[in-house]
Amino acid sequence: MANWQDGDGTLRVGAVEVRLEIAASYRARTRGLLGRDGIEGALLLTPAGSVHTFRMRFPIDVAYLDRNLRVRAVVTMPPGRLGLPRPRSRHVLESEAGAMAAWGLRVGSRLEIRPERRDTL
Repeated sequence: MANWQDGDGTLRVGAVEVRLEIAASYRARTRGLLGRDGIEGALLLTPAGSVHTFRMRFPIDVAYLDRNLRVRAVVTMPPGRLGLPRPRSRHVLESEAGAMAAWGLRVGSRLEIRPERRDTL
């Protein structure tokens, strides 16, 4: 998808569907998961090639995705860390630590993202 917008959607990992928040604007990407006590589902940061967990309250799983939504790397990051930029990563997916393994997400997985349609007046 070439024209990402902030909003909600569905992430599909194989047969598993997960609630998704999309952060495509600078403001939404900067806010990310800061100030939250957790997340139900996942957060997609786009475009993004690296993340940090400074001022976060919980550990997260981070998946680095290429432009085709294929997983290039998956790491778990505790609060207070700076993730290294990943070459050829276009998007970053974040969830609570342990969630990605439960979904079966791993390096090489190809994800499907369906943004929710917004009705226009």
